[in-house]
Amino acid sequence: MSGNHFQLEYGKKVRLESIDPNETGALHDREEAEPNIERLSERLETLQNILYAEKKQSVLFVIQGMDCSGKDGVVKRALGRLHPQGFQVSSFRTPTEEESAHDFLWRAHKVVPAKGMIGAFIRSYYEDVLITRVHNSINDSEAKKRFKHINRFEKLLESSGVKIVKIFLHISKDFQLAKLRNRITDPTKRWKFDKNDLVERESWDEYQKAYEDVFKQCSTPSAPWYIVPANHRWYRDWGVLQIAVEALESMNLAYPESDPELDQLLDQL
Repeated sequence: MSGNHFQLEYGKKVRLESIDPNETGALHDREEAEPNIERLSERLETLQNILYAEKKQSVLFVIQGMDCSGKDGVVKRALGRLHPQGFQVSSFRTPTEEESAHDFLWRAHKVVPAKGMIGAFIRSYYEDVLITRVHNSINDSEAKKRFKHINRFEKLLESSGVKIVKIFLHISKDFQLAKLRNRITDPTKRWKFDKNDLVERESWDEYQKAYEDVFKQCSTPSAPWYIVPANHRWYRDWGVLQIAVEALESMNLAYPESDPELDQLLDQL
């Protein structure tokens, strides 16, 4: 199975309820997945090294999902072996006063990875057509305008050599509830619990619809959305790694040509 299995078809309407968050594909358990995860992790490390050396392109992973879907976990586990010198993570929470004084894409644009770098957005500029829409701080007309701005923004990044990989971690409502309960009962995880998560949970159906609209409006041939079933964390990690490796392999990365004088210097050693 390749990463294309998770890729949304351009122009096709998506119903999240039709996608099984418990799916594990041809894999049956974590033990069976581990060799594949290890192989993909090693390949991703190699590709990152070439990307960093080449310094002509960059990669941006946009990680979205409902609360408890494992956005931080993906960065820690699936992408955790990336070299920190060439990897940056940006998290998008409630906009600060300074960020609110600018256009909604400003805070994202300034942290887009530079050439040679890999970046990961935990949540992203898509929050400005998700939470804002669910809580009615923007109307449908404004949302449509923002969809257009996002598509143009991503086109701008692509033309500048940024490979955009957009991944939605798909979990069930019951799975989320179990995770929230665990955060309360496990003393080592209580720090993760936010009472506001319960408030947002009440809008589950509204968020599902908002995401479906995002997929319809902003999944393009060059920057498609991927939906990865995430009830099983090991399968989530395998899926994200598969998508990541295939994305970098599609970039035709190559080490820069070496200086011919180096051969002469070698003769002198």
